[in-house]
Amino acid sequence: MRLEPVVGDDPREILRGLRGALHGVGPALGLGLVSRLPGEVRPGTAVVVTTSGSTGVPKSVILSRDALTSSALATADRIGDGAWLLALPASYVAGLQVLVRSLVAGREPAVLAGVFTPQSFAAAALMMVSTDHGERIPTYTSLVPAQLARLLDAAEDDRSVLTALRSFEAILVGGQALPPVVLERAQTAGARIVRTYGATETSGGCVYDGRPLRGVEVTVEHGEVRLAGPVLADGYLGDPGLTDAAFHRAADGTRWYRTGDAGLLEDGVLRVRGRIDNVIVSGGVNVSLDRVERVVRSVPGLANAVVVGVPDERWGEASVVVAVRGEALRRSESVQLEEARAAVKEEVGPHARPSRLVLVDELATLPSGKPDREAIRRAVAALH
Repeated sequence: MRLEPVVGDDPREILRGLRGALHGVGPALGLGLVSRLPGEVRPGTAVVVTTSGSTGVPKSVILSRDALTSSALATADRIGDGAWLLALPASYVAGLQVLVRSLVAGREPAVLAGVFTPQSFAAAALMMVSTDHGERIPTYTSLVPAQLARLLDAAEDDRSVLTALRSFEAILVGGQALPPVVLERAQTAGARIVRTYGATETSGGCVYDGRPLRGVEVTVEHGEVRLAGPVLADGYLGDPGLTDAAFHRAADGTRWYRTGDAGLLEDGVLRVRGRIDNVIVSGGVNVSLDRVERVVRSVPGLANAVVVGVPDERWGEASVVVAVRGEALRRSESVQLEEARAAVKEEVGPHARPSRLVLVDELATLPSGKPDREAIRRAVAALH
């Protein structure tokens, strides 16, 4: 089966190609860093999504028609059917799934044109409001936490943005952990938020508000979250070794994806604790940067901060808080740092306290909107 590379991120072009790929009448689509991919893929493949992720290591994930469709149907089963607004890059799995859900539902998606801004989002959302035989058609969208935070900031002064947020039957938020303070702000504003967890390897989010979608299984083995079900990718194109490491088949025949995320199950609800390997050794003690970041984000003014690890002459490694200048609520940098250190000391322990706070004009991000942690880490390390 032929793989057709898609250059760029034109959602209309991707939608046209995706329609043929899902129906089996067109070539599979190659999205992302596709210049060195093989030209042929196995039958049944719909899309190959290549992403460098936050670590900078490219992976080409093979997604079949069945996996993508199963994910879309399971989402509709959980939150309902309706019209979707694309506000994410279409080459990113969460954006791709907005298009898949639209095609499966037989509806044209609304597409946010140009750069994402609260005003353009509001205009697109409010234009979607419509009825069918006198009944309102529910609307949905998918965002990353940084987008939601921008919309909430704008909604404080712009009534149209607030109305747009309230217009959606559900707003899926994923890609990274949603800071509790942002979730609380959204709920107070009247937005209906659904927190999603998943990966490109699971055709996007497959656990909503801690509970798996229909057909998806979740387990935690040795502290690692593992997922199974019809939404799983076939593997990694051209890398059987990486495929075997990430996907394995249990004795009962179930095929599991090893996420690399730490988590636990409490009364059937999954709680993700961050990346297993996102750990530094500071003064001989293991420190989870994800755990430190969650605590730091509870400090007023640091809800969108990123915590990275850098070499340290005294401790070997140390954590550094990186935040956008101007979000510190008019408090000095030293006060913000001390508040963060105090919170981490209380919640995690004194060994985990961040060593510095670095303020920047903007955080480096990936095309998906997630923080580019590797770029941020390199920039902080260069400050030495």
